[in-house]
Amino acid sequence: MPDWLAIVLLGVIEGVTEFLPVSSTGHLLLAQRWLPAQTDLFNIVIQCGAVLAVLPLFRARITAMLSMSSEGRAYAARVAVAFGITAVGGLTLDKLGVGLPDEVLPIAIALVVGGVAFLVAERVVSSRAAAGKQASSSLAWIVVVAVGFAQLLAAVFPGTSRSGATIVVMLLLGVSRVAATEFTFLVGIPTILAAGGYKILKAIKAGGGSEDWTMVALGSAVAAVVSFVVVKWLLGYVQTHSFRAFGVYRVVVGVIFFAVLALS
Repeated sequence: MPDWLAIVLLGVIEGVTEFLPVSSTGHLLLAQRWLPAQTDLFNIVIQCGAVLAVLPLFRARITAMLSMSSEGRAYAARVAVAFGITAVGGLTLDKLGVGLPDEVLPIAIALVVGGVAFLVAERVVSSRAAAGKQASSSLAWIVVVAVGFAQLLAAVFPGTSRSGATIVVMLLLGVSRVAATEFTFLVGIPTILAAGGYKILKAIKAGGGSEDWTMVALGSAVAAVVSFVVVKWLLGYVQTHSFRAFGVYRVVVGVIFFAVLALS
């Protein structure tokens, strides 16, 4: 298979899975068992391409934050706090070398556990609705702090999914699906871009390595285009649907990976 085709396929996988709560890192790592393996730097940087697709879709919210209106300042502060917790914690974990190896078994476990967590969260949401309790569109500070730590959990355990972990936490804390999805995506902008920038600086400091930046740019561009389409679809989907389908998908894929591992 030509290198450029493998990069395009990886860009498509990243673009589809980055904002869906199914773990882009897990899918990329597993795909690279059959496609040419790429560096950790490649995986991080193409995530930046995918995350840039969020910007035009949240123009109104981002404009409000930049305008420094009272509502905009409040929302920006929440994004900043969640990001700050993740950034400080992430740097600390990186210095300590904390993290599971990027292997099939921990990814499969994380996929299944995350899938079950989604099904449980949706059961809780349904129970609240049946009791007449409406989900909230506001973000209490406890929710913001929980999101910051949920992102750290996803960073330590490949296959957890950053968006999956944060959405589950917010659903359990009573936030509506729409509000949870929007906040997850917006917190993802500084989180993933900062991670990408950090990896690039480390690579440059180390001499640049043997990274093919043309292929990195191609993967990032493909991921951005695909991600834009997927995010636009998901924003409409959560208006009228739950996350149960994603929970089932994660469990099924995790079980398949367990089977592949057992037969290998």
